[in-house]
Amino acid sequence: MTLDLARYHQDGFLIVPDVLDRATCQALIERAYAIIDAFDPAEHRSVFTTTEQVRTADDWFLGSGDQVRCFLEAEALDATGALIRPKRGAINKIGHNLHELDPVYAPVCQGPALAAIARGIGMDDPVLIQSMVIVKPALIGGEVVSHQDSTFLYTNPLSVTGLWIALEDATVDNGCLWALPGGHREALRQRFHRDPTSPTGVGFETFDPSPLPEDGFVPLEAAAGTVVVLHGQVPHRSGANRSTRSRCAFALHLIEAAAEYPRDNWLQRTTPAPRFCTQKQGSEQGA
Repeated sequence: MTLDLARYHQDGFLIVPDVLDRATCQALIERAYAIIDAFDPAEHRSVFTTTEQVRTADDWFLGSGDQVRCFLEAEALDATGALIRPKRGAINKIGHNLHELDPVYAPVCQGPALAAIARGIGMDDPVLIQSMVIVKPALIGGEVVSHQDSTFLYTNPLSVTGLWIALEDATVDNGCLWALPGGHREALRQRFHRDPTSPTGVGFETFDPSPLPEDGFVPLEAAAGTVVVLHGQVPHRSGANRSTRSRCAFALHLIEAAAEYPRDNWLQRTTPAPRFCTQKQGSEQGA
C-alpha cells in the first residue's frame, strides 16, 4: 500500500480507497445490526448528539470506554421519550470498544491493512483507544458538528489519529465527511473532559476561545471500503442524513503509547487499551 504522505501532511487528511473489500464491509454492517437487534432501548434510552454533548452525557455513555453499547438518535424518540422508529433505523452509534470485545470487528481492527496505514503515516507505537460504528440512519441521521478529534481524545503531546472507514458509500446526499484542508495547523480549541462540578459530570476546557473556521471545507465522498485518515487537529464534520439511504461507517482512534493520557479524559477504561498490531510486530511474530 502506497500512501501519499505529502498530501496527508498538506491537508491533514488522506483518502485511501479499497482498503476493505465489499464482503468485509457487508459482514461488519450485518454484525452491527445484530448488536442493534440485541439491544433493548427500554433499558437504556441514551441519546447521542454532538450539538448538545454536555447535556446528553450520562452514565451509559461515560461507562462505555471498554464496553460495546448502543446510543440512539435524538429524532428516534418522541417528546415523551418513546421510541418512534424501528431499532435499526433509530441508532446513532455503537461504541466504544468493538476493537477488543467484538469477534467480528476485532480481527479487522488488527488486520495488516489498517496496521500498514498507521505505520505508513509515521505512528511509532499506536494504541487503539476507541472504536465505534456510526450508523447515520436514513431520514434522521444526526449532524456531526465541526470538531477536532484531539478535543475528545486528548493526549500530551497531541497524538490522536482517526481511521474512518466507509462501510457503505458515503456521498454528499447521505452525510459524508467534510474536512478543512490544512486545518490541522489550527490550534486545539478545547478539551472535553470529566468535570465533577458539572451536573452531567463532563465539560469543556478552553485553550483558545476563537471559533473553528466555517468556510473552506471540502466533501470527502468515499466508496465502501475506503479509509479516511484524519489528523487529530483537522476540523471535520458531517451533515444530517435526510436521504433514504443509511451511511454506515466504522471509526477507529489511535494514540501513541508514549503520550500521556489524562485521568480526566471522558473516555476511561478499567483495563489498558490494546496496542495496535503493526507490520513490524506481525513479521516478528511470524504472522
